[in-house]
Amino acid sequence: MRYNNVEEIVNHLIEKKKTISTMESCTGGLIASEITNIPNASNIIKFSAVTYSNEYKVKMGVSPELIDKYSVYSMEVAKDMSYKIAQFAGSDIGVGVTGKLGKKDPNNPRGEDNKVFVSLYNKDNDEYFTGDLTVDEETRYECKKKVLNKFVELFNQMGDK
Repeated sequence: MRYNNVEEIVNHLIEKKKTISTMESCTGGLIASEITNIPNASNIIKFSAVTYSNEYKVKMGVSPELIDKYSVYSMEVAKDMSYKIAQFAGSDIGVGVTGKLGKKDPNNPRGEDNKVFVSLYNKDNDEYFTGDLTVDEETRYECKKKVLNKFVELFNQMGDK
């Protein structure tokens, strides 16, 4: 089955009795917000964290060694975020998002501007579904919506696995 939006994903997760948690950085919790806009989402969302700073990514379990080696703006860190949030919350699916939405980050100078990394971790199969994208839309909100669409795309890749 192909899911076209977050509502279809939430309804699928409710039907399958699967849970999801998110650790988002540059999206500021937009994915979690969109999930909780759907009736009965409380049945499937276990936990959500907005971890803008490296400090709080690390407090949530993200490896500081990965951040040092690859940059906080990397697929390796997005994958660790998705795994650690699933582990922390005991959810079936973990979502990790990190990247830059057009703003220079003096605390983290490495990493491409306007590049976002998204990872979904499926605990049942110990499997990752990942993708990156360039976000150069006019507003931050439009950039975040583009990342939300990437989440839907990756969920479709995961399917019923």
